[in-house]
Amino acid sequence: MELLKKQPTVKLPAEWFTGDAWADVIHRGEEPSRVRANAVRFAPGARTAWHSHGVGQTLYIVEGIALIQSRGGEILEARPGDVVWTPPGEEHWHGAAPDHFMTHIALWETDDVHWLEHVSDVEYGGPRHGTRA
Repeated sequence: MELLKKQPTVKLPAEWFTGDAWADVIHRGEEPSRVRANAVRFAPGARTAWHSHGVGQTLYIVEGIALIQSRGGEILEARPGDVVWTPPGEEHWHGAAPDHFMTHIALWETDDVHWLEHVSDVEYGGPRHGTRA
């Protein structure tokens, strides 16, 4: 067993994020492990650019209201305790609602992430579908 040293919080780059977002690395596996886990904090209105993961991605919402959309789909409004799976190769974005901070734990394998264009304000402001009644 090993107690891992906490790495500094990193501000995420404007080329991949709109607004302010920060990440804390929870775990980055070394070969043969491929696991990646980050705690990601989004300021209100902040979001990723469109992107996809070669082996998929799981998000566990910790606090706030998350907005998540797959290309061509409705915006999913997720809350603390919700788990969202995005399959390999599916283009999507995720971020915070315009009036709430949001934190999620992102789990994925490998660094095979394909970054695309930024999410427009029109796309971000589209209709939402909640996870709860």
